[in-house]
Amino acid sequence: MRSRSPQSASASATSWCVFDIPKLEQQAKQLEETSAQPGFWDDGIAAQATMKRLSRLNARVETWRSLERRSGDASELIELASADGDEGLTEDLQQEIDGMVEELDKLELELTLSGPYDRRDAILAIHAGAGGTESQDWAEMLLRMYLRWADKQGFETSVLDSAMGEEAGLKSATIEIRGELAYGYLTSERGVHRLVRLSPFDSDHARHTSFALVEVLPEAESAAEVKIDPDDLRIDIFRASGHGGQHVQKNSTAVRITHLPTGLVVTCQNERSQGRNKESALKVLEARLLEKEVERQAEKREKLKGEHVAAGWGNQIRSYVLHPYKMVKDHRTDFEVSNAEGVLEGDVDPFITAYLKSTIGSD
Repeated sequence: MRSRSPQSASASATSWCVFDIPKLEQQAKQLEETSAQPGFWDDGIAAQATMKRLSRLNARVETWRSLERRSGDASELIELASADGDEGLTEDLQQEIDGMVEELDKLELELTLSGPYDRRDAILAIHAGAGGTESQDWAEMLLRMYLRWADKQGFETSVLDSAMGEEAGLKSATIEIRGELAYGYLTSERGVHRLVRLSPFDSDHARHTSFALVEVLPEAESAAEVKIDPDDLRIDIFRASGHGGQHVQKNSTAVRITHLPTGLVVTCQNERSQGRNKESALKVLEARLLEKEVERQAEKREKLKGEHVAAGWGNQIRSYVLHPYKMVKDHRTDFEVSNAEGVLEGDVDPFITAYLKSTIGSD
């Protein structure tokens, strides 16, 4: 039976040196002291952002401390077995070691997500490309894929807005994904996704190629990050379209917000309440304005290194081929799998991991 305990011990020691747990514990203590101050909740939005940071810090510390305890227990069992002259490991202990190594690998990958927004919730938008029903159906397939991926991660999701296609699928959709490192992980998905398959909408069942654009935005955590002057907004209220039910159809609940200085337009119509739609639209607008600032900073850095490449239609990142063979290939890393159905069911992690590993040391 294989044993990975020496490598595990070495990897653990290296990780704990890199990952300063006491520093995080100190940061959490400071946030707890701040939250106990009189008047802390006077600014509800800022207080909620602080409590969210505290919750995430505590969760990160507990994850590492738990792994530290498990590693210590396993080491003691291995030493006892060695003292008794037993060089092999029980099946349960081997499984425990393998589980810790797998978790440690994931945690070490998370260490690469050190950007200022990586640990935030994310807003993901999908837009069907040219091609009518084919691309709109592909956009809906991608939406399903990301919702299933998020569910497997234990993330919470909300569909903020969706525009139905004329015959099937979606013209566009915007979803909020809430969870630790949601934005950091999903940055790997930004770009154009290509589908090749036999068309279910073509009577001749000819092979079609469809495209959809995926945008990933970090969610703003406080009003101080993105300052929006109400005078810079034009807000239009209109009747929702699509399959929203009779209540949505008969009442003017949909909200369109135009940010006049930038020309950004955000529409939300999924909620029954006009107020909830306005709240969602402002959340997406804040995320888009924050992303514009992130892109501006990235372009400044890229000018020092070379040409800046935006996540536009000309930058295809991944192909999903369902005919004449089955394969999903990422064109940035050359990572590919033959289980295309599994990927479309939400098994996107191998692609995310391959991309994140490829970016280590590139900044």
